[in-house]
Amino acid sequence: MDGNRLGPAAIRLAGIMARVAGWRPDEFWAATPADVRAVLADWVEADAEASLDGTALAAMMERFPDG
Repeated sequence: MDGNRLGPAAIRLAGIMARVAGWRPDEFWAATPADVRAVLADWVEADAEASLDGTALAAMMERFPDG
């Protein structure tokens, strides 16, 4: 990695944290990996609760067929 450039993963993570947590750049760079992990864990758990189970997916597919 070039010493003057961030890796693509760091840039993507900064963007994710801006969207998910509303962090500004200075907040992202001041955060520890544990801070990032805590925010993302809460976000993923909340998203998993809203996910569809097989029955709900089958009902949606029946109601809104592809063709």
